[in-house]
Amino acid sequence: MPAKEILQEANTLHAVGDRLDVLADKNPPVEEALNVISGNVHHTAKLLKVVVALKMGETAEADTEIN
Repeated sequence: MPAKEILQEANTLHAVGDRLDVLADKNPPVEEALNVISGNVHHTAKLLKVVVALKMGETAEADTEIN
């Protein structure tokens, strides 16, 4: 079902944001930029989950956080 696929992509985006946070901590010269990008990626992931819930009637799985 498309909604589940979109939710999976949202989860993948969230994981990318998490990895960017880790990279930011390890790379002070680009820390601020990576933190901004990471925040945007996390917000996009959250927005995808909300759109799926509102437009497709599917909610995130119980084991999926909406951060």
